[in-house]
Amino acid sequence: MPGEEVIAVDGVRTHAFEVSTDGPDGVEEDGTLRWGSTTVILVEVRAEGHTGIGYTYGDVSVAAFVDSKLAPIAEGGDALAPAAAWHRMFAGIRNAGRPGAGAMAVSAVDIALWDLKARLLGLPLFRVLPAFHDRVPVYGSGGFTNYSLERLTSQLAGWVEQGIGRVKLKTSRRPGEDPRRLTAVREAIGSGPELFADANGALTRKQALYWARRFAEEWDVRWFEEPVASDDIAGLRLVRDHGPGCLDVAAGEYGFVLEDFADLLDGPAVDCLQADVTRCGGITGLLQVAGLASAHQIDLSAHCAPAVSAHAFCAVDRLRHLEYFHDHVRVEGLLFDGILEPGDGMLVPATDRPGLGLQVRWDDAEPYRVHGDRPS
Repeated sequence: MPGEEVIAVDGVRTHAFEVSTDGPDGVEEDGTLRWGSTTVILVEVRAEGHTGIGYTYGDVSVAAFVDSKLAPIAEGGDALAPAAAWHRMFAGIRNAGRPGAGAMAVSAVDIALWDLKARLLGLPLFRVLPAFHDRVPVYGSGGFTNYSLERLTSQLAGWVEQGIGRVKLKTSRRPGEDPRRLTAVREAIGSGPELFADANGALTRKQALYWARRFAEEWDVRWFEEPVASDDIAGLRLVRDHGPGCLDVAAGEYGFVLEDFADLLDGPAVDCLQADVTRCGGITGLLQVAGLASAHQIDLSAHCAPAVSAHAFCAVDRLRHLEYFHDHVRVEGLLFDGILEPGDGMLVPATDRPGLGLQVRWDDAEPYRVHGDRPS
């Protein structure tokens, strides 16, 4: 109402925590990348004695970006108007760079502001959003290319035993090994669960078409993620248009700004669009992507960050599912209290805790700190 006092954001604090992987010899790999750790950039925003948290996964430099460019913009703004702050933040980083680290930094602050708003209102975050759903289907995701067959099959079959009816493995780093890996997985999980494959952009266009046909015909794979590089729009469209009709082509996890998603929907180049709430501009950015997907009558799937995505994607009309990614599940379990456990293949946001329902376990997090200071 006119003249109503604004609840001002009175502090922004940034942290980063680097957690080693639990892969073989401390390393995990997919079709195009090897890594030994995952870094979480955590942002706290405060107002009237309440603290909201948000985070992204990236290099520690993203934390410095928040400190340098975004904290001064967010401080003093209306804590009940996250979208207004989002607009100011993206405008403020025009010269510093919006895609990539800039969008990831904005995402972390935006999520924190939405969490703060929900906490100020005393509501779970998904109830503050224009929610179409109150739960989100998940698929188990891991199956790294350097796993032994025993670990690979145990992990994916374990998710099926938990009631998760869709599982995904990484492929295409050493394509000649994939038939043996896929056969072992299909035998371990049975014929009922849906099997997904993720090449992480490792294949050429012709290779991707060849493997798309084999995946579908020999192992009943129903989802082929990034068969070619995610910025090869024509290549994705080729595999989508000429691959098996039962196999959905997916991409979008590296979308940072709205135009990235518009490019994938032109044609379209994918059967199902992906978005990562910790990369695409946070919850405010995700709402825009969701509207774009609805306009093109394409489903949207959540990429990782399950503790945030379980709330955020309740506001996605054409929701497909959420990637319950091994690394992020593990890291969130190490750093937070209040994480959600799947039941009947779903993540259901808690209704009895405000905001994201998360609390940072500072004592447990401290050994992983690589940026910022522990709150006093």
